[in-house]
Formats: sequence, C-alpha cells, structure tokens
Amino acid sequence: MRDKRFVSQHRGGPLTREQHFQLIQWACEVAQHVLYLYGETTNPRLLNALKVANDWKEGKASVGDARYASVDAIKVANEASNTVQTMVARSVGHAVATAHMADHSIVAAWYALKAVKIADKSVDNERIWQNNQLPPKIKELVLSARMDSKFEKI
Repeated sequence: MRDKRFVSQHRGGPLTREQHFQLIQWACEVAQHVLYLYGETTNPRLLNALKVANDWKEGKASVGDARYASVDAIKVANEASNTVQTMVARSVGHAVATAHMADHSIVAAWYALKAVKIADKSVDNERIWQNNQLPPKIKELVLSARMDSKFEKI
C-alpha cells in the first residue's frame, strides 16, 4: 500500500503542489549526485529523463512525458552492463516518476544508496548528503517515510 502522505491534494491527499515540486527536485538532485558512478559516458536517455523532470516542475512537460521518460530510464537499467549502472539508471527512472507519484522520490534515493554501496563508497555519507539536501517543507515527511519504509534498509 502506498503512503497516503504522498498523495497530491488534487487527488484528495495532503501533499501540496510546492511539496511535490520539492520532492521531484530533491529526487533529481539525489540521482544526479550518483550519476558519475554510471561511467565515463552517461546514457542520453538518463540525461533526458532528468531534463523532463525539470520541465515537468516548470510546467513545460506533462505527467505522461515524465512517465515515458521514466520508462526509458528503466530500459537503460535493464540494458546496463553492470549492477552499479543498473542502480543509477533506476534512481533516475524513479526520480522522474516522482511527477506521476510523489513517493517515487523515496525509491530514487534508495536506488542511489544501493549504487553507492555496490560501488563500495560510503552509504552513510551519501545518506547524510541526501538528508541535507531536503528542503524544510518536505524534510520531516521524507525522513519519517524513510524510517517507515523497507527502502531505508541498505
């Protein structure tokens, strides 16, 4: 069952438009932060997905555009040559999918942590960095959702 706190107000939930925009911004920052782990050349579909997410936030792309970009990023994950690339691509895919369902932001962060762990980098440092990027209006929501979620266990 999805976390009802992440349902947008226009769908009957408590999440404001501003919070939704902040969640997608945070998720994209988190995904971009681990993008270097993908390798020397980042798949252009991942870069496009991040652009579509930003365009959605600015009202220049639809939720449908974001969903298509997310599917493309997941295709990149499925085509990846190693597990780190897979996790990075999944992080990007879920970041852009935040436009469709805001709780994808938590999953984007989780996959970023998995990428860091598999790359043998500090998961604790990455989690601290992620948490420090949270705007005040969504910080408690995200931190409490992470604690309640299976996705926090890395």
